[in-house]
Amino acid sequence: MNASELRAKSTPEIKQELLDLLRAQFSLRMQVATQQTSKTSELGKLRKNIARIHTIQRENELKAVNK
Repeated sequence: MNASELRAKSTPEIKQELLDLLRAQFSLRMQVATQQTSKTSELGKLRKNIARIHTIQRENELKAVNK
């Protein structure tokens, strides 16, 4: 997901997206730990998307304070 797509979403949508990504990350970590999957590169992608969402959330908080 691009940052521009995230910026277009509302706060509840962003929170839901974050929850979905965190659940997917947990699931993928468990699969990797039990050697049920070989998609280890997906973990890095998920982490970057989670960090991207946290960044957008922080930007929105700062915009609200500065207004």
